[in-house]
Amino acid sequence: MRRPAFSNLLLASGFLALAQVMTPSDAAAEARLALVIGQSAYRTVPELPNAANDAKGMTELLGNAGFTVTTAANLAQNEMRAAISDFAGKVSASGADTVALVFYAGHGLQIDGENYLVPVDLDPKREADIPLQGVRLNDLLNTLGALPTRARIFMLDACRNNPFPALSGAGHGLAIVDTKAGAPGSFISYSTSPGAEAEDGNGIDSPYTTAALTIAKQPNLPIEEVFKRIRVAVAQSTDGRQIPWESSSLTTDFKFFGESSGQPSSLPGADSMALASATRSVEDWRKDLQGKPAKVAYELVITEDTVPAYQAYIELYAQDARTPRLRTVLERRRQMLAWERAVSINTRASFEAYLVNWDNSDLAATARRLLLRVQNRNYGLPVAAAATPAPVAVAMAPTCPYSTPSAPATPVNPSVAPIIKKRVDDTPPKRKVVETPPKRRPASPPEEVVYERAPPPGPPPGAVMQGIGIGIGIGMGMGGRGGDHYRGDDRRY
Repeated sequence: MRRPAFSNLLLASGFLALAQVMTPSDAAAEARLALVIGQSAYRTVPELPNAANDAKGMTELLGNAGFTVTTAANLAQNEMRAAISDFAGKVSASGADTVALVFYAGHGLQIDGENYLVPVDLDPKREADIPLQGVRLNDLLNTLGALPTRARIFMLDACRNNPFPALSGAGHGLAIVDTKAGAPGSFISYSTSPGAEAEDGNGIDSPYTTAALTIAKQPNLPIEEVFKRIRVAVAQSTDGRQIPWESSSLTTDFKFFGESSGQPSSLPGADSMALASATRSVEDWRKDLQGKPAKVAYELVITEDTVPAYQAYIELYAQDARTPRLRTVLERRRQMLAWERAVSINTRASFEAYLVNWDNSDLAATARRLLLRVQNRNYGLPVAAAATPAPVAVAMAPTCPYSTPSAPATPVNPSVAPIIKKRVDDTPPKRKVVETPPKRRPASPPEEVVYERAPPPGPPPGAVMQGIGIGIGIGMGMGGRGGDHYRGDDRRY
């Protein structure tokens, strides 16, 4: 009796296991991989104590959120590149349902409009050393952007002040990176606005990471809402000195804690943070903010972080204590948008247009250098030289290198006979053979038919030399027989 019951139990267990395999949970369907880099022990400049703490805190947070985390600290250039390459290999092997996240804490620089992550062994003597010693942010974005993934998330606490004396002419902060310009499915967050500097903080962590460690834990918050709240929290903790910034081209929903639906977002490929600036004008924002307390209005415009929102707040709350700070943010944002356009277009006109409005900015020296660079371009000469054929004699030269051109034909040259024949052939002779008695018609080669025409009375003008040539030709061709037939009178021969 026990045997059938035991068999039924095994059978039921098997069906349960099969059902679990056939209906995987969302967590099993969505693989999560993270790379956390903390750059604290720089060798040629003072350390960043909080960068190591930031990396440690984010490693714990992401591990609790279901990520398999790879943590790397104090990487030299080759080590950083190897870490990125190894992480890309893991993401590629994980499949298309993977969410890949990279968190970076450390120094970041922009040189000639390019953003660079700074290895701990960087020791520049001039700005031109940064491309050789740094790691381009675009290389990181492009490496992961080339892989099929559900989402790619980049968190950069990398906008701290520039500590390298040799780079005093470089622009402050980082340049704008528009995720919509790359592969869709990316989200990038800066710890502060483009062109601004982030604070390392007086606590254990930086202001940006402190806010992220608290807000990202809240369940069922979409990633866009998480970073809007992070922006407001950082602005409050720094008294408006630091305002994080994001750009998104995500096409699916993502939540740090709580089930991500994995479904396409309501506006695929749209930048949820910049969407308001495209659809809501300054006038729209004036209507929304009208009558609201200054603090409430301030939090609204910080949450959206758009140029029209800031402009409307400054106009409506000109006397508010927060307005000077927002005016500085607005001016810098407009400048960085103009800088992004100039670098993206990369022409003489684009850099000249930037310098017209921002000639005294921290990026003006770079703009002048790039302007000189594009002025020195010369695409025309090599192309024109290659397209212009040799002026002499490819077509006129002999086909065979050993052949020589023949001498030009002249009327006194014996080789003109073919030309004369052609001329005679073009003018058919007058058929007056019937007037000549057959018995007096000499037997001559077919060529002599040419000379059977009766000459007009007297030599025709201009034909004396031709006659001489004909006579010579006949005499030479007939071996002296011409004297027997030509008697110098008007009779036929």
